[in-house]
Amino acid sequence: MLPTIRGRVAWVFQEPNFDIDLIVGVDHMKTQEIDILKSVCMTSYDARFPDEVQPGDVIVGGANFGYGHPHYPSCRALRALGVSAIIAESFSPGFYRGESSNGFPLIECPNVSTTVKRWQTVAFDWDNETLTIAETGEKLACQKVPQKSKDLILTDGIIGYLKQVRLSKQ
Repeated sequence: MLPTIRGRVAWVFQEPNFDIDLIVGVDHMKTQEIDILKSVCMTSYDARFPDEVQPGDVIVGGANFGYGHPHYPSCRALRALGVSAIIAESFSPGFYRGESSNGFPLIECPNVSTTVKRWQTVAFDWDNETLTIAETGEKLACQKVPQKSKDLILTDGIIGYLKQVRLSKQ
């Protein structure tokens, strides 16, 4: 069963072509220690972010979210803080490939960055592929999530997926 995505919008990036590296800062692109990554996550935008984000929260982005080189520390930090998904108008192809391979839910939803507001609660319906804003009841139609991306989410990423494929062939 696909994970429930229901949480607060912890941040809204409205700008197009957001470089994912800015979430932890370019000084931390080689940092492997998760506690350090969590402590610097989003602090250049909101110094209290690591303390305010809660498990289940989501990040919202604009067009071509994740632009640039698809480094992994930023999303490792977000996942470690409990962020359950990124919902954006569209994703940079390299970022989408990398993070969906890690089993991280990435949902494309037109107009989301100009419709939702920080700290509103949203819920994604996997069956109808709609995003509902709890405070207003407004529903946004999202793009169809590819089955391969769903399979990667269900198996916790490419390693789990490959193990499942191997076991099914035995």
